[in-house]
Amino acid sequence: MLLTADLTAVPVLVLGEPAAARRALRRCAAAGAEVRPVAAPEQLRPADVAGAGLAVVVGDGRARWRKALDDAGARVPVVHEPAAREGGRVTLVGGGPGAEDLLTVRAVQALQDADVVLVDRLAPAGAVAAAAPGAEVIPVGKTPGHHPVPQERIQDLIVAHALAGRSVVRLKGGDPYVFGRGGEELAACAAHGIPVDVVPGITSAVSVPGAAGIPVTFREVSRMFTVASGHVPFSEAELQHFAGLGAAGGTLVVLMGVGTLPHLVSGLVRAGADPATPLAVVERGFTDRQRSTITSLRDAVEDTARAGCGSPAVVVVGPVVRLASAERNAFLAEVAAHG
Repeated sequence: MLLTADLTAVPVLVLGEPAAARRALRRCAAAGAEVRPVAAPEQLRPADVAGAGLAVVVGDGRARWRKALDDAGARVPVVHEPAAREGGRVTLVGGGPGAEDLLTVRAVQALQDADVVLVDRLAPAGAVAAAAPGAEVIPVGKTPGHHPVPQERIQDLIVAHALAGRSVVRLKGGDPYVFGRGGEELAACAAHGIPVDVVPGITSAVSVPGAAGIPVTFREVSRMFTVASGHVPFSEAELQHFAGLGAAGGTLVVLMGVGTLPHLVSGLVRAGADPATPLAVVERGFTDRQRSTITSLRDAVEDTARAGCGSPAVVVVGPVVRLASAERNAFLAEVAAHG
């Protein structure tokens, strides 16, 4: 209800028992309001309502609150919010590729409802401070080869806070179920009977190439794409599969694949891929430091080493990469000729 309202410096009465009203309190605070909480109708005083621009009644007891407002001389618009849900629960939230304005409306609502937020390194952390100013924020981010908070510990924290009755948000970069280990966290919660909601996020597998001008599919060129994790080297069977995908005109997207790039490109060529196949490494998508290195399977190792490519990055292999290269116009002309 108050998600998009600008309440900067507006005195807002939040009327309801504190535990039930915590969501409304956070939403109003996130919207910039001067929040005036009152727990019970009999506690409302004329000084509370002086200058107020809005009253938010939380949960039941609307008639009692309206009478209390009238008795205190308040003449303000009144809106109603449901009480915060009792009992612990968990929401797995996809934060998208990192830009705060790519969070979904539902993701922001989940943050506004949160008592605790466990946030990844690549998630839009700035949005947490804005949407959940009263929540406990626990950084649990990982970097390549360095996991200061192991996944098992993350799951233990999620479960412990939920069992204590808190509303827990697990905020991840991208989508919770695209290499986000959301399935493991869901299973950990299910084992303890904790209800879980899932808020999808914009996966970097599609959005980051798109930000660099690379569509992962293109009519008459690529009618399929595969997303793979390059966290560890691929098996020979996987490389054979990827090479076959490329031969059919498909696009390969590899996340977390900069460290294993030499193994990938040599393996694809060994499995029969054309060494001239275009390859792109798109670093730090949706930031002011976004950068693309356009090369080929043959030259990828040398070109990316010279460019100093590093994580986070998305690797794209396939003819669609030409759309982000100097060959763009030639590519479009070829497609038009065959359309």
